[in-house]
Amino acid sequence: MAFLEFLRLHSTVGFWILGIMTTIWVLSLLLKDSSIVDIFWGAGFVVSVWVAFFSTLESAGPRDWLIAILVTIWGLRLSIYVLFRNMGKGEDFRYVKMRENSHGKWWWQSYFKVFLFQGLLMWLIASPLTAAQLPSASDALGILDYFGIGFWVIGFFFEAVGDHQLSHFKSKPENKGKVFDRGVWHYTRHPNYFGDSAQWWGYFLIAAGAGGWWTFFSPIIMTILLVKVSGAALLEKTLKDKKPGYRDYIEKTSGFVPWFPKK
Repeated sequence: MAFLEFLRLHSTVGFWILGIMTTIWVLSLLLKDSSIVDIFWGAGFVVSVWVAFFSTLESAGPRDWLIAILVTIWGLRLSIYVLFRNMGKGEDFRYVKMRENSHGKWWWQSYFKVFLFQGLLMWLIASPLTAAQLPSASDALGILDYFGIGFWVIGFFFEAVGDHQLSHFKSKPENKGKVFDRGVWHYTRHPNYFGDSAQWWGYFLIAAGAGGWWTFFSPIIMTILLVKVSGAALLEKTLKDKKPGYRDYIEKTSGFVPWFPKK
C-alpha cells in the first residue's frame, strides 16, 4: 500500500520535472547553450522536494520539513555556485562536441539526449525525497533520521568548502596550471563529489526512517555518476594531460573518500 502511495506521489513529481526540463530546453534553444541544464540540476531537486511537500501538506511533520530544508540548502547552493562558475564562459565543451557531431540536428536531439535524459535521472534519484514524505509514514524522527543528518552535515561541509577553496585558488592568475592540494583537497581529490554522494546517502537514511528502504538505488546511482560517469572519471581524463603534477597528486591522495595522503 505504501509503495502504491509512493508511486502516485512520485508521478506528480515526475510531471513537474518534465515541465521544468522542457522549459529549460526551450530556453537553451534561445540562448544556443545546452549547458544551462547543469545550473538547474540542484534547483530541480528543490522543486521536486517541495512538490512532494505541498502535495502532502495536510500530513506534514518534522521529517517532511527536515528533508525539504536540507535539500533546499544543498540544491540552491549548488545551482548558485554553478551559475557563477559558468557565467560568461559560453557552452561547456561536452555539449559543444555533441552539437558539432549532430550535423545540425542538435536542436531536437538535445531534448532527448540531454534534457529528458537528465530529467529521468533526476526523477529516479529524487525517490528518497518523495518517500520521506509519505502521509502514511510516522512523523517522529528516529535513529536513521539522525544518522541521515550526520551524513548530510559531513557531505555538505566537504562539498561547500571544497568548491569554495578551489574557486578561491583558481581566482589567482599565478595558480593557472597548478594542482590544488590544500584544505579538504589534501585528503581527497574530489571533496565536492564525495560530499554530494554523502548527502544523498543521508537523504536515503531519512527516507528509510519513513519506511522508504526501497529507494536505496538513488544514492547508488548518484555515487556511480559522480565516480565513474560524469564526475571524477571524466574530469581526471583531462587533468592528467593538462596538469603534469596531477599524476603525482593521484599517487598520494585518496580518489574519493577522504583519508590521510600517502607520504
